[in-house]
This record gives sequence, structure tokens and C-alpha cells, in this order.
Amino acid sequence: MAPYEAVPAAPGNPDPALLRRALGVLARYAPEAVELGRRFAEAGFELALVGGPVRDAFLGRAGVDLDFATSARPDDTERILAAWGSATWDMGREFGTIGARKGDVVAEVTTYRTDTYDPTSRKPEVAYGDTLEGDLSRRDFTVNAMAVRLPDLQFVDPFGGLTDLADKVLRTPVTPEQSFADDPLRMMRAARFTAQLGFEVEEKTFAAMTAMSGRLEIVSAERVQAELVKLLVADRPRAGLELMTFTGLADVVLPEVPGLQLTIDEHHRHKDVYEHTLTVLDQAIELETGPDGPVPGPDLVLRLAALLHDIGKPATRRHEPGGGVSFHHHEVVGAKMARKRMRALRFDKATTEAVCQLVFLHLRFHGYGEAAWTDSAVRRYVTDAGDQLERLHRLTRADCTTRNQRKAARLAHAYDDLERRIAELAEQEEIRAIRPDLDGTQIMEILGIGPGRDVGAAYKHMLALRMEHGPLGEDRAREELLSWWAERQS
Repeated sequence: MAPYEAVPAAPGNPDPALLRRALGVLARYAPEAVELGRRFAEAGFELALVGGPVRDAFLGRAGVDLDFATSARPDDTERILAAWGSATWDMGREFGTIGARKGDVVAEVTTYRTDTYDPTSRKPEVAYGDTLEGDLSRRDFTVNAMAVRLPDLQFVDPFGGLTDLADKVLRTPVTPEQSFADDPLRMMRAARFTAQLGFEVEEKTFAAMTAMSGRLEIVSAERVQAELVKLLVADRPRAGLELMTFTGLADVVLPEVPGLQLTIDEHHRHKDVYEHTLTVLDQAIELETGPDGPVPGPDLVLRLAALLHDIGKPATRRHEPGGGVSFHHHEVVGAKMARKRMRALRFDKATTEAVCQLVFLHLRFHGYGEAAWTDSAVRRYVTDAGDQLERLHRLTRADCTTRNQRKAARLAHAYDDLERRIAELAEQEEIRAIRPDLDGTQIMEILGIGPGRDVGAAYKHMLALRMEHGPLGEDRAREELLSWWAERQS
């Protein structure tokens, strides 16, 4: 049986407790929503609360960002919102959406739509609709196709979304083939909701995702990245990634990850490196800290690094004499592959650099337990990690997935010792901001030279001495510099 299996949607009556819970949540922002509904009704238009806010109300979660659908066109919507709120803005008039704020409540109001997508286009062809039911039919899943009409608070559920919500099932309002043809990104949303809400995908929807996964290629990288990020910072990213892998979506978005299934690791600890990677991701998440800690969760950089840390293994796999398998320098190859993939997904430079640095360094610790590092080696470890040190601590610990409890304990003890030595050196030397004992200006004054390559070479030499010996003091640093300069001149 596959690790991820679709489930059938089970018919049945929704739990009355869901209705009571939703009413309690809706009551928290009902005054503002009801007032807005009354204003639209007085102007001769319909208004309904739709989508995520309705779904979340039944899940017992309230928010201040509300999505509405209306029969009014954007110009009329803007006029009504201006009278209701303290500020309005154009969120996408061409798509029928106007935004407004009143106190802490942010409203997005969109004209009823019946969008369609050209098979070769990345953008929808917007067509306004006339009915709420028609608007709901174009939404991604039945759990997001529920509405509350305003101002009379009438619940509308034409596609059985409440039943699916109770059963924790994702199903499309229309046929999944039609839904995913209209907007292929909905397949990524299925994976995201699996990670966020713990839902399962029903059989027909799962089959359509598998058959149509390649259509995701026409969606812009920016939109795909946004869904992937939401998935990765969710409570259960592993579930969403498994769905992406077994439907083929990952072959389009992150082909390096399903590619790990072809690689057995050198210790045969797992069925494949793919399973090891997902375990590392789970363990890295467990090591995230609270908001006041060094790595507050959810931490996107740490999670991306955990997901990508071994993607260089397939390209570096070698069969050794005696039947073993090696992956020499897979961290170097993996860092290059990670950079290429993150650029393709349009991640920002800072996130890309941080993730690639962690992938490159994730093996640096190995060997510490077998041979004691010098203080110089510890300083270089900290300096190379830079501001990613705390994440590197967690990635390195998470990368231990052996079932051998004695070996796991030995590795944990070794890393405890490394962190202790880092802390001790930090107290003595400000190890996280190591600089030479002499700066560039001092070097030029001592040597009597101006800016140029010699100053850079001298700086590197003094930094190497600082790494090797720790703080030298100004007098010894001056002697070492002059000695180096004399040798260089000769």
C-alpha cells in the first residue's frame, strides 16, 4: 500500500456541534459583517461571507481578514466600502476585488465570478457571474464553497461542504478535471490543506491530481512558491509533501525530492533517502523553538534546508568495492542544486543563500566524535556557519536518524560537547564575530602602504592567525604582521 492513499468521501449529516461552534465564531465579527451586508442590501445588491472565514468558523478559528462575494460590480463595491470603512484600496479591480478596513477588520469583496482558464495561459479570463451558487461552484474545494448570506446570516452549502469538513475530506464542487483545468494551482492547494488542516483527498480528486499534475507547469513560479511556502510552514508539511510526491506534483515543483526515492543510503537505515529526508524534516521541526528562542517555529529556512540537504546524493552515488555505496561531496553538489531550484521558484536571495549555506555545511560536524577538533577548527565551524549557526545545530542533530540507539546517543553526546566548546570560546573570544587583531587601517599604518591587494592579503593572513591561535594582542599581532611583510617582500 502506498504511504499516501486517497479516501472516499462518506455521506452523512454534519455534526450539530460544528454549527454551534461556527455560530460562536461568527458572532465575534458579526456586527461589522452584518452592517456591511445591510449597506449592500440597501443599495440593491447581495453580499455573502465566503471561503476560508466560513470554513475556519466551523473549525473554531476566528480571524479578522474576511472574504466576501457580491452581486455588485467593482465601482459599486468601492462606493459602499468607502461609506462603511475607514480606508479602501484596489486589490485587483480587473478581477473584481476591492479591499477595505474598519477597525481591526479587513474585508475583501469580490464580484461573483465564473472564471475560466485558457489551456495555455497562466492567468484566468475573468467573467462576472450573477448568482452566489454559481460563484461557489468555481471555488477549489467544497469545504471552501460554503457561504453565509448577509445581513440575515443564512447558511448556504450547495455542495455538501459541511459534511466534507466533518469528515476531513477534500473534494471539488464540480468534477476535479474541470476544476483543475480551470486553475491547476488548486492541486497545490490540496497538498497545502492536507498539511495545514490534516484533511485527506477523496479518490476521484486524487486520481485527477495524478493524471493532471503536469498541467501545473503553466502556473507561474511565484504562485507555486507561495503555495509551497504555506505548505512547508504548516503543522504537518510531511503529509502535504507525500501527497505531492505520490500524485506527481513534486516532479514539477521539486523534482529533486521524489528523485531521492531511487537512492539507498550507505547505511541501509531507511527504504531510501526520501524517507530519511522526511524524517529529518520532522525532527528539525521538533527542534524549533518558541518565539523567544534562537529558531522560532515555523522556520522556513530550517525546513527547506532539511528537505533539500541530501538532494545531491543521486548525482554522487558510487558503488564501492565490497558492495558499499558512497555519496562523496554530495553536500557540495546538493548546495548547487538547491540554489538552482530555489532560483527557479523565485525565492529571495537571503532565503536562498541561507538554505544553500546549511546544505553545504550539514556534513561539517561528521568526524568530530572520532577525532577531537582543535580550537581553530571550532572557530572555523562557527565562522563558516555565521548567522546560520543555530539552524545548523538543529539541522545536524535532526540528520541523525539511525535506529541504533547506542550510535544515536554517541552522536548526540559528541554534538553536546561541540556546543559546549563553542559556548566556552564564545565567552573568551566573541567567537561569533571573529575579526583579526588589526583592521585594515592599522595594517596600512604599520606597513606604511595605501589601499590595495597587499592590504587584503595582510588582512587574510592576520585572520588566519586569529583562527589558529585565538586573540593575539596588539603587540604580538604587530610583530606577526611585520614578520609576514618582510618575508613577502623578500
